[in-house]
Amino acid sequence: MSPRCRSCTPVPAEMRATATLLERRWTLATIYAAAGGAARFNEFRQSLPGVSPTTLSERLEQLEAARIVERRLVPGRPPHTEYVLTRHGEQLARAVAGLLEEGTKGSGPDAPDRQLLD
Repeated sequence: MSPRCRSCTPVPAEMRATATLLERRWTLATIYAAAGGAARFNEFRQSLPGVSPTTLSERLEQLEAARIVERRLVPGRPPHTEYVLTRHGEQLARAVAGLLEEGTKGSGPDAPDRQLLD
């Protein structure tokens, strides 16, 4: 067991809460899909092959509760629901895009095999 770190800064509760949300399966991908133009439930399903309808509904509800997406009822025949990123969600989407960019650096047909985290 390592000795207690006397100079470590505790991780803030806000960071732990954000990490808890983002570590759930399909959450980052759902944010990425929203940034890419997905708005309706079936558009998210098309952007996220393999996600179950139940899981997608849960993620959208969680993102709405966290104020990352906003759920909008669009009048029409028939009326439908759309999800759009909030300002906070747009900032988070930029961070997600940055993670993707960093994770794909050095990848390609001529790149040597490597793990994401060296």
